[in-house]
Amino acid sequence: MLTLEMIQDAKKTLEGVARVTPLYESAFINPNANVFIKCENMQVTGSFKLRGAYVKTASLTEEEASKGVIACSAGNHAQGVAYAAKLFGVKAVIVMPNTTPLIKVNRTKSYGAEVVLHGDVYDDACSYALQLAEEKGYTFIHPFDDEVVATGQGSIAMEIIKELPTVDMILAPVGGGGLLCGVSTLAKLLNPNIKVIGVEPAGANCMQESLKQGKVVSLPNVNTIADGTAVRQIGETTLEYIKQYVDEIITVSDYELMEAF
Repeated sequence: MLTLEMIQDAKKTLEGVARVTPLYESAFINPNANVFIKCENMQVTGSFKLRGAYVKTASLTEEEASKGVIACSAGNHAQGVAYAAKLFGVKAVIVMPNTTPLIKVNRTKSYGAEVVLHGDVYDDACSYALQLAEEKGYTFIHPFDDEVVATGQGSIAMEIIKELPTVDMILAPVGGGGLLCGVSTLAKLLNPNIKVIGVEPAGANCMQESLKQGKVVSLPNVNTIADGTAVRQIGETTLEYIKQYVDEIITVSDYELMEAF
């Protein structure tokens, strides 16, 4: 069970490692509202994923650390795990889909991780990573379906509310649900009146479909340019928190994404 104390502890663990990224107001997204952007693209590894990866790596026992870690990712979680493992002196193996952009593959390798390319989507790569974990004794660091990882992601909401106490709505992207799980839980624990909305690609709306059916649903396929959220199946753990704390899930088409870019 995620608690306020767990997320507070995660925030302390991240001090000196994860940047407190800026919250910028945008005059262009909606001139009729006060819209702020939490710039996690300015994080050390380029995304929020470092937060959860570092907190999870910090929680390893000495024996687990000695055997190394393994993760599966289309890029951002990969870089977070690789960077965290480097800081702790732990071996890291990252399984990435064959469709992963080369720049993300190279950046992951630059942190000292061993990269294995397998499958065309996250779910295929994840199955192979779990197989390697069992064979080699690595600790698998899940990109989203893990409460410890979610505490690290929840630290984002803590920073938002501290800087902007009057925030009344938070929107967060959805892939497997780890970010939305951590952010929504922390936000609602601090202020139940904050509305939390998840946003996912229409071509990979596994969270929306799972909420409709009240259980984890695996999509037959995904089709979206948003490679970081191209997930067929959300996590069992994350779904339960999102059921409780998220007010709404909306989807955007690839056309809308390209227009926004």
